[in-house]
Amino acid sequence: MSGQIVATKGNLIHARKSLTLAKNGYQLMDRKRNILIREMMQLVDKVKLLRDEISDAYSLGYYLLQQANLSYGMILNVVDQIPVETGVRITYRSVMGVEVPTVLYEPSQKDVKIPYGLEGTSSLIDEAFFQFQKVKELTMILAEVDNAVYRLANAIQKTQKRANALKNIVIPNFEHEIRYISDSLEEKEREEFSRMKVIKKEQAHGPQEESTKTN
Repeated sequence: MSGQIVATKGNLIHARKSLTLAKNGYQLMDRKRNILIREMMQLVDKVKLLRDEISDAYSLGYYLLQQANLSYGMILNVVDQIPVETGVRITYRSVMGVEVPTVLYEPSQKDVKIPYGLEGTSSLIDEAFFQFQKVKELTMILAEVDNAVYRLANAIQKTQKRANALKNIVIPNFEHEIRYISDSLEEKEREEFSRMKVIKKEQAHGPQEESTKTN
């Protein structure tokens, strides 16, 4: 790079400004990365708890469903009466420029009404229905958190690459450029200083030599 740089004061000023911007950029990238990592680690802990909870919820739900099937046979007529869920909405919040999803679900389990008739059914079917309502809500929460973790991890990776590029490539290049220009300018100044000393010395000896020749 140094072979292509013209050693001028203007280029030196420009290189120093660029170095300052690069260092500021690295600090911002590093700060962003740390915030994203902290946010992701909080969600990772939440994911672990949710996975255990949803695993238990599924196990209980299938057990209750099995008990209902054993007692009343296949309950397909009940299943057909359960409507498709349409009460789910997704919004987004920004974490250091990363769009993280939030799943909004209404109504809550307390407000859920049994959609099938009570004739030909029992409390076993009701328990299975309400258990799978819980499973549905946990699944939506887990999907929200899992998606957020994925987005944050992807953003952390990109931020890390940019921070590394600034730290290991851009900043050292500007520092090398500044050293090269500074050394070149100092060398030019020393040469100019030496040249001026020679000129002054010649000018000082010039009149004396002329006077000697005249005498």
